[in-house]
Amino acid sequence: MSTYPNQHLSTVDNSEFALLTEIWEQSVRATHDFLSEADIRDLKPRVLNDYLPLMALRAYRDEAGNVQGFIGALNGKIEMLFIAPGSRGRGIGKALVRYAVDIMGAHELDVNEQNPQALGFYQRMGFEVVGRSALDGQGNPFPLLHMKLAATPA
Repeated sequence: MSTYPNQHLSTVDNSEFALLTEIWEQSVRATHDFLSEADIRDLKPRVLNDYLPLMALRAYRDEAGNVQGFIGALNGKIEMLFIAPGSRGRGIGKALVRYAVDIMGAHELDVNEQNPQALGFYQRMGFEVVGRSALDGQGNPFPLLHMKLAATPA
């Protein structure tokens, strides 16, 4: 059996960007407790209008076709991975990361240092920390850990 269930992975149409943004917001609220309400409010339109249109996106859909999570990659880097809070812990993130690595050629990513769950997840997926930035991509004081797929994945 494949390491990612292809029957559940699909492309994303731009008509679904609002839905992905809602999943982003729900996921961020569940996992990014270091972000303020103002931070989330400021980021949300950027996710919808600026970030999603740039990415190669794949959605994970349940048996009914409902999106339960998604991954976005750009230039060999995983830029976003968000899972609906009620679907966490079901292997969806793992399936999406494996797809991004195997099919999309994404072998790098950044993770918020203040999100230890995500850091641990990516380490279990075979990524290792190779650097750190004190500021995030928007210049905010949310340190990023730069990760790269280890030569011999776990």
